[in-house]
Amino acid sequence: MLRAKNREDWDMTDLRPDVLVIGSGVGGAAAARQLVAAGLRVLILERGERLPEEPQRSDPEAVFVEKRYRSRETWQDAAGRPFRPGQYYQLGGHTKFYGAAMFRFRPSDFEEVAQEEGVSPAWPVSYEALEPFYAEAERIFGVRGEAGIDPTEPPRGPYPHAAIPHEPRIARLAEAFARAGLRPAPMPAAVDFGPGGACVRCGTCDAFACVRDAKGDAETRLLRPLLGRPNVKVLTGARVLRLIAEPDGRIAAAEVLRGGEVLRVEADRFVLAAGAINSALILLRSADERRPEGLANRSGVVGRHLMNHHLTGLMAIDPFARNDTRFPKTLTVNDFYHGLPGDPAARGNIQMLGKIREPMIRSALPRLPRPLGTWIAAHSTDVLVMSEDPPVWENRVRPIGAEGVEVVWRPADLAAHDRFVRHVQGLLRRAGSRIVLRHSFGIDSPSHQCGTVRMGSDPGASAVDPFGRAWEHPNLFVADAGLFPSSAALNPALTAAALALRIGARMAADTRSAAA
Repeated sequence: MLRAKNREDWDMTDLRPDVLVIGSGVGGAAAARQLVAAGLRVLILERGERLPEEPQRSDPEAVFVEKRYRSRETWQDAAGRPFRPGQYYQLGGHTKFYGAAMFRFRPSDFEEVAQEEGVSPAWPVSYEALEPFYAEAERIFGVRGEAGIDPTEPPRGPYPHAAIPHEPRIARLAEAFARAGLRPAPMPAAVDFGPGGACVRCGTCDAFACVRDAKGDAETRLLRPLLGRPNVKVLTGARVLRLIAEPDGRIAAAEVLRGGEVLRVEADRFVLAAGAINSALILLRSADERRPEGLANRSGVVGRHLMNHHLTGLMAIDPFARNDTRFPKTLTVNDFYHGLPGDPAARGNIQMLGKIREPMIRSALPRLPRPLGTWIAAHSTDVLVMSEDPPVWENRVRPIGAEGVEVVWRPADLAAHDRFVRHVQGLLRRAGSRIVLRHSFGIDSPSHQCGTVRMGSDPGASAVDPFGRAWEHPNLFVADAGLFPSSAALNPALTAAALALRIGARMAADTRSAAA
């Protein structure tokens, strides 16, 4: 057992902090930021290591074909078929490989929304309550954008930085959308672009780890500014196996596997932010005699309601013009966020993908001849169409034995998403693309995973309260996208950060109140 000798003597042989944060991604790092600023001793555990400084980070052959940075674990689907998930474990979590898109959810996303095949429930948090934390997260991540253009944009102040300008091919697409009566807007992005900025628009933001640290991820924007402080430590290569609860419900310790040794790490409070899937798995694997269904799971929702968005990539091909765009992720269209004309269920967000290159195509279509893949990549403009993935009780994640993972994901509203995709394909053809190919992303790429430890106001229907505190465990908080009662139809990173900042601020305020 590793315990503190006293509060003043805290070195790397002493792992008893005031707060143990599990996970160094956007949720864990954002919560830690608030707690460290409040003077609490914080230990952050990350199951992966820091990414090495190497050119392969931006090499599509290494990232997509060799899968150099992807987890080597194997999950199985509902039929027992194994697959290797697109999970990335390293300091900074999934944000090291995310596309830097930083959207705020719309006010309607926090309300009950009727879907074609179900209902997305209202959140116990309103947009107005989260707005100050959205603004704080945008400042921390250095988000670039332009307010007042997007027709669905919620009430807000100006962006911290000006929007990244379009390159010529994307500017022409924006003009074509505008001629069609739409209101294209700059995509909000956490990229250090501009005078004195580190970004050179090399085109390796989306799905790559930036070799110049120009992408605003959880490591560069949240963790690095903390690491020089005496009251925070980060331990990598530390996988949490389970949490240990006392009879009264308080969490006493975490069992952590590091270097082949199992450590018992105690703390006063615990923040679970391992990602929606792994946070649920940790809670379920923490079952004991008093709680055979797992921790925080009296309601039975832990691991349930798994969501990941309906995501379809479109490759809009002009056979007579090469696309030499280096950084395409500057455009978004939200005119159909609340539905197509006459078809309100077919709705969602349109945004640009990072520039597709031949190895990325080959990783999905290994039998496609390389010359053809190279030609397609050189002539395509790449668009992502995103629709809400409604919460479905049967969609779940659960542990199988000591190491196995089963993921059941049969998403609802796929027909509505397909109608939306076909509408966008028509827009791209009218904008000049003679061929529009499509490719769907499934749960094997769980980059938008959410909903498995949902928050709410009713202990009988949620795992945690509106501030992320587990109903059954007064010193356990959840601070990742597992909290989401619904997925909305926008990238989850900024909302996960805002929620975690709010949770961390509340924990810090509670500490000050207790000390007063």
